[in-house]
Order: sequence, then C-alpha cells, then structure tokens
Amino acid sequence: MTKDKPKPDIELLASYWTIAGGAIPHTGPEYSPFDFKDRVEACAKIGFKGMGFWHTDIEHVLLTRSAKEMKQILNHNGIRHIELEFITDWFADGERRQESDRIRKLLLRTAETLEARHIKIGDFMAEPCPMDKLIEEYSTLCAEGAEHGTDIIYELLPWKTPGNLDDAMSMIEGANMANGGLMLDIWHFHSLEIANSRIENIPLKYLKGVELNDGPAKITGDWRDQTVNHRLLCGEGEFDVKGLVKAVQKAGYKGPYGVEVLNQSMRSWSLEKLAARAYETTMAMF
Repeated sequence: MTKDKPKPDIELLASYWTIAGGAIPHTGPEYSPFDFKDRVEACAKIGFKGMGFWHTDIEHVLLTRSAKEMKQILNHNGIRHIELEFITDWFADGERRQESDRIRKLLLRTAETLEARHIKIGDFMAEPCPMDKLIEEYSTLCAEGAEHGTDIIYELLPWKTPGNLDDAMSMIEGANMANGGLMLDIWHFHSLEIANSRIENIPLKYLKGVELNDGPAKITGDWRDQTVNHRLLCGEGEFDVKGLVKAVQKAGYKGPYGVEVLNQSMRSWSLEKLAARAYETTMAMF
C-alpha cells in the first residue's frame, strides 16, 4: 500500500489500541507484542505524525529502554504528537486512588521526558461524585500536568462520571485551567447522540483532542464489548465521520486527529497492515 496524497494541515495520530496488535484492553496483557521502535517506524513510514501509548505498555517498554531513548526514537522518526493514557479514579479514595496516583506519577514523569501533547483521563466505574469535588480534583491534576508541560484532557464516556456533555463541560469550565479540556471520541459522542451542531459550539480553548473510528448506526448488545472489540475503521460503518470532522473544523480545531479503532479481528494483523489501513481509511475522511 502507498500513502494517501498529503492533505494540508491534516495530521493523524495512531492511538495506542489501534496498532497494539495482540494487546487486550482491561482483561488480557495490555502491553503491545510489537517492539516500540518497530511501531514508531511503521507509523512514521505510512505518514502518522503522532502516536499514543497506554500506561501498561509504557511500563513494559521501560523494562528495556529508557524514556530518553524512547524520545530519541520518536524524534528520529518525526513523531511529534505524543498521547499518553489512561488515568482513572483520579477523584476516588482508598486503594483505587492509590493505584491511580501510581499511574499518574508514571504518566506525568513520562510526559515530561517525551514532551507529550496530553494525558487522557476518564472514568470506567460510573461512581457518582459531587461536581465541586470533580472540579477540585481535576484542577489539581491539571496543575500537576502543567508542571510537567502537558495537557490533561477528559475523555467523555457514556454513563460514566461525568457522563454527559453538559456535566463534562461544567467540570472543565469550572476548573478553567489552560491545559484542561475535552477529548472528543466519535464512538462515545455517537453513543450519546450528541449532534454535530453542539460540537460546533464547544469553545475552542477546551477542544483539545479528536478521535475517529466508525461503527453501526445503532450500537446494540453489550456496549463495553462493542467498544473494546468491534469498532470499525473509518468508512467501514455508518457513523457520519465526515460530518463530525466538519463540525470540529467549524469549531476551529486544528490539532491532530487520533485514530482509535479497538477491534478483535484486527489484533491478528501485521503491524504494517494495521498502520497502513488505519492511516489510509482515516485520511480519506478529509
């Protein structure tokens, strides 16, 4: 396969799970079986300008390479947009918070060395939390992110905390941190039935990231299973991907677009096929 003809101002970021191969979200080994350097080279060769890395994968890579060496490999291959993930339980207490803080320190430290664009955070447990505490905890996390030179962006997942666009924006605007903002994943926004007209009106200073993928017009069955195993490459489903792209562009977004496709069938593909198909199908949306 060959690279698509370059499109002005459009840069794509290979989100971690898209090219992680046999890594299995939440239930299996979460680190990629593909070597770090091989992943970077495959993504750069096909045209990606950014890459994402999951915290478990980072820990695995650090067993054999330093963060400084990781940065040198990324720089050598022209990968300049770095995404790190994922911090959960950042507003929790007890043992869950202790584990969250451990991951938090890892990602903040790595973000500084890799000069990461952002760290993604969110919630998987749907545990209620008062808005004032969410704002306080998010403000603190953003302040720590600023000390390490990175943005802290909240990925809105349906039915989580906060689990709708109004509450997410209340938290982000309440914190009012320059490095705070929203990650817009088309899969989650489609699940929440958020219209493109609303996306167009998200204040640009808070629109910090966009992730593209595809899926059915109506997501049925077990939502978690569909989310981690059955997302589709752009153009292979029924999402209005081009419409969402136009909406975020109308809002003024000019950053990189993440390609986040979690699909169990794709986990057996070669690294080269994963990178090429993810890049080509997504670039066709512009």
